[in-house]
This record gives sequence, C-alpha cells and structure tokens, in this order.
Amino acid sequence: MTQTTKKKTVASTGSEDRGAVAELADDVRESAKAGQHAASEALRTFRRTVDEAIPETVQPLRKKIVDAAIDFADKLITAQYEFNRSIVRTADRALSKSDDAKD
Repeated sequence: MTQTTKKKTVASTGSEDRGAVAELADDVRESAKAGQHAASEALRTFRRTVDEAIPETVQPLRKKIVDAAIDFADKLITAQYEFNRSIVRTADRALSKSDDAKD
C-alpha cells in the first residue's frame, strides 16, 4: 500500500512538472509575441524618423537605411526566439531528468 501511494506522488509530480513546462512554453510564446510587436513598433518609428530626416530626393539612401534596420530587427527577433526555445528545451530536459531520477 505504501508503494502505491509513493507511485501516485511521483506520477502527480511528473504531471505537475509537465504542466510547469507547458506554462513556461506559453510564457515564452507570449514573450516572443511581445518582442515581435515591440520590434515592429520600433521599425515603424524608425521609418517615420528616416522619412522626416532624409529628403525624398535621396530615396536610395533612405531605402538602404530602412532595409538595414529591418534586417537588424529580423536578426534580433530570431535570436530572441532561439534563446526562448533554448530555455524551454533546457527546462524540459531538466524536468525529464528529474522524472527519470524519481522512477
């Protein structure tokens, strides 16, 4: 009877751990969405500033500057996404090892 109780505790803890990983994954997704939104807003502001500061007669320069900013934002968002994925994978592995140790 003691063994059955112990197994239920381990099973519920494993379930709680998986719930924690799912919650972390949701938090990471929300963080990524917020980061993408912030980057989009920053790009819009940057574009307006460039449009106001550089005359339309220098269109090739304006385009080059804005394209460079978009590339930068894209790389920044990709780095954030990879970092967040790494956090979730690391947490999942740590919790999986924890589950294995409990068995």
